[in-house]
Amino acid sequence: MKTFLLSLCLCASVALCAPMVKHEYAEVNGVRLHYASAGKGKLILFLHGFPEFWYEWKNQLAEFGRHHRAVAPDMRGYNLSSRPAEIDAYRMRNLVEDVHALAVKFGHKKFILVGHDWGGAVAWAYALAHPETLEKLVIINAPHPGIFQRELRENAAQQKASQYMLMFRGEKAEETLSANNYSLLVNIVLGAGLKEGRFTEQDRKAYIDAWSQPGALTGGLNYYRAARVGPPTGDGGAASGNFAVDPAALTVKVRTLVIWGEKDTALLTGNLDGLEKFVPEMTVKRIPDGSHWVIHEKPELINRYIREFIR
Repeated sequence: MKTFLLSLCLCASVALCAPMVKHEYAEVNGVRLHYASAGKGKLILFLHGFPEFWYEWKNQLAEFGRHHRAVAPDMRGYNLSSRPAEIDAYRMRNLVEDVHALAVKFGHKKFILVGHDWGGAVAWAYALAHPETLEKLVIINAPHPGIFQRELRENAAQQKASQYMLMFRGEKAEETLSANNYSLLVNIVLGAGLKEGRFTEQDRKAYIDAWSQPGALTGGLNYYRAARVGPPTGDGGAASGNFAVDPAALTVKVRTLVIWGEKDTALLTGNLDGLEKFVPEMTVKRIPDGSHWVIHEKPELINRYIREFIR
């Protein structure tokens, strides 16, 4: 009977056998962070980007919660976490220390860190600031601060692709992005997935609910404003892309996996050129038909690449 039940579970769908996702809060670094977690064991921490929230990683919680304690927080400013009003609260040093304090709270001296988009930017900065606490680092479509500074300064194509960052830093960003029930954000993040069946109406509702939390959209946009990241401005302002806590310390001393959807129209593949100079122990996995949202487009492939790397 036991053998039969075990076989039944092994043959069942991922949804039936996946560990239960729990929702909790942690008081760390002066903020209250909501997080979703699954499983137990070695800590693997997933950091979402803009304009997502913990939900970006729901497939990874199900997969890696089987053998790890998989945790996906709402980063400060997002969804159910604290949303400080001051722009300086979103400086990179604060975002990095949120991650450090969260890992300490969970009682792990070393852990695996995974980040996408702004979560990847924080993960790069964290690895530069606290390499001794990381076992491995996984970056998905997020530029290294030294490389991004170069691309925004010298690469006209990346400058053009990054014009949206100037809008995100502007006073009308919230009005533009929330108009017509967040239709622009829905189209950017969920549009293709809704047409192709990768997202459901339930997913759409979850994202709109997260964006509708009072101050949450501003919190996410304040990452851009605090870092002043973006291409040169029309009034002579210089490009800014070096978001490291210490802009002079740019060598990553952690074994790193970089996964890159090559059809990303916001963060171009030039961000991979010369990356090995800053990341000596690096594996790169290019996904030719993946976009910036490759986590949603190819969750099984993303999981396989991460699983192989951390095994």
